[in-house]
Amino acid sequence: MSDHQLRTRTAARPAPGPRAPGPRAAAAFRAAAPALTVYAAVRALGLLVFWAAASAAGKDPLGPLSGRWDSVWYQRIAENGYRYTVTLPDGSVHSDLAFFPLLPALERAISAVTPLTLGGAGLLVAWTAGLLAAWGIFAVGSHLRGRRTGVVLAALWGVYPTAFVQSMAYTETLFTALAAWALYAVLTGRWIVAGALCVLAGLTRPTAAALIAALAVTAAVTLVREYRAGAGIGPALRRNARMIAGVAFAPLGWLAYVVFVAVREGSPFAYFDVQAQWGNNIDGGRALAAFIAGLPWPAALGLCAALGLLGWLVVLCVRKRQPLPVLVYAITIVVISLIGAGYFGSRPRLMMPAFPLLLPAAVALLRLRTTGRTAAVLAVLACASAGYGAWTLLGTGPP
Repeated sequence: MSDHQLRTRTAARPAPGPRAPGPRAAAAFRAAAPALTVYAAVRALGLLVFWAAASAAGKDPLGPLSGRWDSVWYQRIAENGYRYTVTLPDGSVHSDLAFFPLLPALERAISAVTPLTLGGAGLLVAWTAGLLAAWGIFAVGSHLRGRRTGVVLAALWGVYPTAFVQSMAYTETLFTALAAWALYAVLTGRWIVAGALCVLAGLTRPTAAALIAALAVTAAVTLVREYRAGAGIGPALRRNARMIAGVAFAPLGWLAYVVFVAVREGSPFAYFDVQAQWGNNIDGGRALAAFIAGLPWPAALGLCAALGLLGWLVVLCVRKRQPLPVLVYAITIVVISLIGAGYFGSRPRLMMPAFPLLLPAAVALLRLRTTGRTAAVLAVLACASAGYGAWTLLGTGPP
């Protein structure tokens, strides 16, 4: 691995990010405006297609966005706190302790100070966080490969096959926003900011473990590299004090919630027991293998091809020498999503925050001969994503 990958504390090409109010903030927003505009346009297309399909089917368009599946659990927590469980016919118990607290806390706070219902507050959080996530993704892409790449990267994230979830009262956009800006903070040497964002991510989704790992591995490799370069361990620690502090902060949100569940349930492993009841325990990929084996052979081959494409993207990211924190984060998200025993249909959604995997595609799109061709490809992808989203949201199974 080259030194370039480990030089995460040096901002080679500063990309726009949130700054103090003033001319710099205005300039940063203007720089990100194309990415935000394209992202908002493709998500608006998705909502428009879904709205038309739902109206044609005689269904309430807002229902699937804010009143079904996980959204209901978050709103119940926002309204009543953690106290609800349901026993399924097979005897398994599903507890609301499986859901992390940041989204319901925001829903409750917004609903208390605005006329919005809890469902409306959840959509406001999701849509606002989607824009912030697109901005953060643009910032990372711009920092690594230039502004045009950042714009296309944000657009590709907006047309991801399961991008319709970005329009739902779910945690995907909130988590991705926190993760993208945390990675950007690491890339630009702002470790305390990165650690604070990790704390919030750890209160949002269990996959914050990937973000925590990205910070920890990067810090460890940096310290080892400096030590091998001849610096004593003491000077290396003092020189990287802010990095170490950021890494120390990073897991506190995730740990706080795990401890909360442990105290509430009276067992140190209560959180993991709750997840196991939901079928979300880690099984090393056995459930995935069994699912593939149970499919008709054409479907099994198609799924294996999709997994092969995913592996190829990972290899491309490694070969293109993405910075260490970006690589660790994306690969860990993929691994966590594949080795769990949970519902297979949710796995593409669980991998959606791994936006760095889209960076090779963004670079490839920019190699087309004209901007018009790049835009045409994105338009086709946006239409396909919108159609698939409408079909899925009007179905019976959860995303």
